[in-house]
Amino acid sequence: MRAVVQRVDGASVVVDGEHGPETVGEISGEGLCVLVGVTHEDTKEKAAQLARKLWSIRMLADERSCSDIDAPLLVISQFTLYGDARKGRRPTWNAAAPGDVAEPLVDEVVAQLRSLGATVRTGRFGAKMRVSLTNDGPFTVLIEI
Repeated sequence: MRAVVQRVDGASVVVDGEHGPETVGEISGEGLCVLVGVTHEDTKEKAAQLARKLWSIRMLADERSCSDIDAPLLVISQFTLYGDARKGRRPTWNAAAPGDVAEPLVDEVVAQLRSLGATVRTGRFGAKMRVSLTNDGPFTVLIEI
């Protein structure tokens, strides 16, 4: 499981809805925007481990974590985190888990975060999403579980 974690001062996800663009997930103020990629070997246990790491990682101001100040997280699935562009001009997606494997594991990360007490908003799995955020720092970390 792979996550790109950004410290943000607000973030949102917009998808095309039936009546035009629709905001499906949004956090305001200090928090984390988390892009989550799933590969074939990932498990519910790895999802729980990632959730614990996200809740406790000290990336916020004054070296605090989301758990320290009850900061929100915006969690968005992103299979392209497992893209491989080492050869040729087109990335391959072989390392990314298929949707029927990845979606429940991204949902498990969200469920585990919520069970820890986190306020979590999400994108929409499989949708074409437009993510807007204000990266505070900038501060971005890659987490591999």
